[in-house]
Amino acid sequence: MRRCLDLASKAEGMTYPNPMVGAVIVHQGNIIGEGYHIKAGGPHAESRAVESVRNKKLLEESTLYVNLEPCSHFGKTPPCADMIVSWKIPKVVVGTIDTSAKVSGKGISRLRDAGCEVVTGVCEDECRRINRRFLTFHEKKRPYITLKWAESSDGFIDRERDEDYRIEPNWITGRAERILVHKWRASEQAILVGAGTVRADDPRLNVREWKGSNPIRIILSGSGSLPDDPAVNRSIGSLIVFTFYPEKVVLPGSVIMKLNHREPAAKQISEALHGWGIQSLFIEGGAQVLSHFIKTGYWDEACVFTGTKAFKAGVKAPSVEGKTIMEKTFSNSTLKRLLNNK
Repeated sequence: MRRCLDLASKAEGMTYPNPMVGAVIVHQGNIIGEGYHIKAGGPHAESRAVESVRNKKLLEESTLYVNLEPCSHFGKTPPCADMIVSWKIPKVVVGTIDTSAKVSGKGISRLRDAGCEVVTGVCEDECRRINRRFLTFHEKKRPYITLKWAESSDGFIDRERDEDYRIEPNWITGRAERILVHKWRASEQAILVGAGTVRADDPRLNVREWKGSNPIRIILSGSGSLPDDPAVNRSIGSLIVFTFYPEKVVLPGSVIMKLNHREPAAKQISEALHGWGIQSLFIEGGAQVLSHFIKTGYWDEACVFTGTKAFKAGVKAPSVEGKTIMEKTFSNSTLKRLLNNK
């Protein structure tokens, strides 16, 4: 099953709106076939694994391992459950159930009805983890939301800046951490910052230090006050602005979404992104925006870098509590990843 997960992870960021799936076929203790889903519209992991088996006769005596329940519906490809039955594979081991409405146990039922032995729940936490974006989207009806920021050793997200400050990032982390962040960006469908971050740092919010697609860029600007020609509007790809005052936003080519004052902005943004089919949102700041999503409970994971230098004054970093799932030390910082347990 962990080999399935290794295979599935090769396509991280490339399978939207589909999940990441790897499949392994074992005959008498030996792997005779394997495959993974590369992109939406292409062959699924199970069919790629079957195709890789040289002697198809062995399939009738083999076990197929797959990290997510085989699909049971027609889409751009035929149902994997039917394909497995047609090859008379006698046993299937499934990591976790596909909880999307189109599957949700139907694939397993199809296999069992055909006489196939099905085992479920193998490495289930790991299998849910790899498809956290897909599963959250279908179960919670919103994107999987990851928060990311870097703070000084004394808890500031930015230094004090006067009116003459240079508009650029105030780096806390080193190059290795920045490469990692770009890898994260390539895995997410959308990235969001507040207008304050746009004014202070003028970020591009694209993928430069890693190979992958640029996420959809989103700005949250309550006032609608933004620079005339920010770098984020010059990058290739879509730009969306959420604001209470759409008439004040002048960014040619961008999509402007009006917020209301009745509900939290985090809720409205999450619902809009779900409606557009966006499964993941990566939030990079600033402190006010991050704190808003934390306070309203609209977050699933936080990635926090703590640098080695002290700022002594500036913008206080957000405060977040959760289950620590990973800590890693870099030359200039320490990274901690936390999950929202609520």
